[in-house]
Amino acid sequence: MTTPTEVIADASDVSHIRAEDETGAFGILPGHADFLTILPASVVSWRRTDGAERFVVVHGGVLTVNAGERVEIAARGAFCEDDLANLDTTMLEELQRSDETEEVSRTTATRLHLATIRQIQRVLQGGRNSQPGALSPQSPED
Repeated sequence: MTTPTEVIADASDVSHIRAEDETGAFGILPGHADFLTILPASVVSWRRTDGAERFVVVHGGVLTVNAGERVEIAARGAFCEDDLANLDTTMLEELQRSDETEEVSRTTATRLHLATIRQIQRVLQGGRNSQPGALSPQSPED
């Protein structure tokens, strides 16, 4: 399981995975058919062969099953907990931080985009008015 900035989990001794997509919860066992699905913000859990369980909150992502033996999850954001009871508090804090960061980035990108469009518009308008033989706008008295 990875995010754009880090590897969240890498386990080879997994006996069962539980995840959720828009159709509901599902399980993956060894030998599962090839599979691709989109994960919403949700909890993915897996049981290791020794019986221990791990939990990861994903903030949206893509889950793939390859050759019935390899499950990969690429998530926008994720964090791992060994204890499901701690997951609730950690999850809320991380998702809030992530949402705030995304909102600031989205706002900044939108402002830059609009400023660029305005600048291009000014350059194009200035070029039209200064071209030789270009007609100037007529006044209402003409």
